[in-house]
Parts: sequence; C-alpha cells; structure tokens
Amino acid sequence: MPPGGAVVVDSSNGKDCSYATAARSFPAKLSRPLLLFAVLATGFLAAPSLLFLGGSGAAASSYYGLPSLPVPDVLLAAVRSAPCAEEKEVYRWWARPPSKSAWHSMSDEELLWAASFEPRAAPPPRPSTPRKVAFLFLTRGPLPLAPLWERFFHGTGGTAGRGRKLFSVYVHTTPGYRLDFPPSSPFHRRQVPSKATEWGMPSVVDAERRLLANALLDLDNERFVLVSESCIPLHPLATIHAYLTRSAHSFVAVVDDPGRDGLGRYPAGLAPEVPVSRWRKGTQWFELHRSLAVFVVADGRYYPRFREECLPRCYVDEHYLPTVLTMEEPGSLANRSVTLVDWSRGGAHPARFGARDVGEEFLERLAGKKEKGSCMYNGQLVEVCFLFARKFAPDALQKLLELSPRILGY
Repeated sequence: MPPGGAVVVDSSNGKDCSYATAARSFPAKLSRPLLLFAVLATGFLAAPSLLFLGGSGAAASSYYGLPSLPVPDVLLAAVRSAPCAEEKEVYRWWARPPSKSAWHSMSDEELLWAASFEPRAAPPPRPSTPRKVAFLFLTRGPLPLAPLWERFFHGTGGTAGRGRKLFSVYVHTTPGYRLDFPPSSPFHRRQVPSKATEWGMPSVVDAERRLLANALLDLDNERFVLVSESCIPLHPLATIHAYLTRSAHSFVAVVDDPGRDGLGRYPAGLAPEVPVSRWRKGTQWFELHRSLAVFVVADGRYYPRFREECLPRCYVDEHYLPTVLTMEEPGSLANRSVTLVDWSRGGAHPARFGARDVGEEFLERLAGKKEKGSCMYNGQLVEVCFLFARKFAPDALQKLLELSPRILGY
C-alpha cells in the first residue's frame, strides 16, 4: 500500500479511479468535542418543533402564558367524524357535532377561555342544523318537575324534521349530586361540572356563566335561557323556539330603581368603571342571544369588579347583567324578562305555587289565555309576553301533568 493510505484501482477502460480511505483512526481529542456539539445542535433545533408542533401542549401553553386546555368531547367528536374531502358538501370548521355528554374535565378558567373564543354570531344556517335554544337549568340537585319538562321536550314541536332537535339541555347541580335519567330522557348525561352556590353571593353568577360557557361550545345553540327546577314552560316548544329565535332582542329585565332596593344597593367601589348613573336592577332569569352570551363569559373588565364589590345587600345576579348590558349593548335588550314571577305576596322571595294553587283558571291566566298581556316584541305590541313561570313546588307536578295538554299545549 502506498504511503498515505491511498489505493489505486486500474479500471478495464483504461481510466484511473482513485479512492481515498482512512487508514488511520480519527483523533480522539477531536471526536469528543464534535460529538458534544452535534448533540447540543440537535437539541437546539428540536426545541422549537416541540413547542410549536405539539410535542408538549402543556409546555407550549405555559411558555406563552396560556392555559393548558384538554380537548373537550365536542372537539374530539369532530375529529373522529370529520368528512372526507371528496364528499359533495364541503363542511366548515363549525360543523363539528355536539357532544352527547355535557361532562368534561376542563377547569372553570379553561372552560371560560375556550368559550370566549367561540363566534359571537352563529354560523350561517344550513338545512341540516336548525338554530337551537339552550335550556340552562340552575338547580340545587334533583329536578322534581322533570316529567313535565320531558313531555315538553318530547312534544310534537321538539324536532324539526328527521329528528333534528330544536333544543339542548345543560344542568348545573350541587357538587356531588348526580342526575340519573334513562337514555330516552333529554336530561340524560346533560349535567355539567359544578361548584357550590350560595344565595345572594357571586357564586350564583359564577354558575350562570359556567352554564353559558358549556352551551356555547355547541355552535348550533343560538339562544340561551336560564331556568330553575321550579320553572315550567307556558307554551309548546315550537312556540317558544320561534318566539326566541325570531326575536331581534335578548330578554333581560332592566329597571332604573331609585329606591332602597335599587340605587340604594350601589357599591361605590364600582366607580369609575360603573358610574352610579348607569346602575340598573333586574331579575336573575335571563334569555340571551349568542353574541351577548359570549360577551358575558369573556367579560374580564366588569365582572371581576362586580364579584369583588357587589356583596349583600348588593346582589350580583340582580344587578350585573342589567347594568353592564345596558352600558355595552342597550339596543340588544328588550328590557323585560320572559319568565313570570309573582312578587305580590311580599318578602325577599317570590310566591311559591303548590298543588292547591294549580287549576285551570290559574294556568290559563299564567299562559295569557284568561288575561291577555301587552308588551313589545320586535317593535310591535303583542299579547304573548311570558314563556315560563316560577316557582312551583314538587307537589304541583301531578296537577300540571293533568292540565298541561289542554291548557299549555303539550
């Protein structure tokens, strides 16, 4: 072998092809630094990929100061059922199907964050996805009037052809309580993760925002109505659905009350964000269009101040929405509620109706059949003003089931 380690091969075509081979090993003093450099370079180049391309979602989220969100059921369902690109109809991102279960593992912060990014306007309507009304049940635990509500939801107006639902249900109960309904019930698996609430405290509005956020994850939900375990519907589902989805306004009671229970509750600590001149009062039982629902769950300006300053004798559930929405979206409000409540008996709580109170004449009056109402709806005077009524005791159920087909229409 020639000096230097070169091998010369004589090819058959007379051309010389020289190949240099390493006859001696690479110096050890140089190999170790080069190996270390290669390892460090590989790690440096791989780090951005892990951050941005999903190597660790939690690490990337914490790096940018964002909450780490588990993928909700509603999003997983969309991934599993995503249509092929070759299908005739090209589905948009909002075509993800709603989850069959309302339960999830998100924290409140993650839930509100996710819901605040949902579109304020519902996607353009398609024949296969009619706009829905989300019924938000804020309860202590059981639903004693559930058989009446099940009849209401299962009525002839409950679907819009080929089994397409016009409604969705979400139930917030006392933590630890578990609803138990069969698969045929609209309440089956519709319970959302909850936290304890205390009457008159901000925790009540926390629960309302929690319900709104859960319902916003279903993009087919266009209207959001808050009800309780003591509420009943006064009309068939089709009537209520049409009344709400065709309305140009959201139904939030708004009163400028200069008295002790109105202006007298104003906490000076809300100034200057909420001046005393804009202070309003209303009822807890609201109905909101999707755009206002997104505003409420995303509100990081007013609600933290209300939560800190509005404590009894100031009640957040009676003042937050009427005050803030009249400041931000006054033209979007009907300035009235669609839930009938009787305060004629006086006291801190409205009248409660039991089996002795429920009769034909009583229900006809509530439903506006005995005494016609008068209110504004889309700029016109109408007779139907209330869609729901409360408070009904559990012992009123049997009477309600007997009379509802004839008087309430379901």
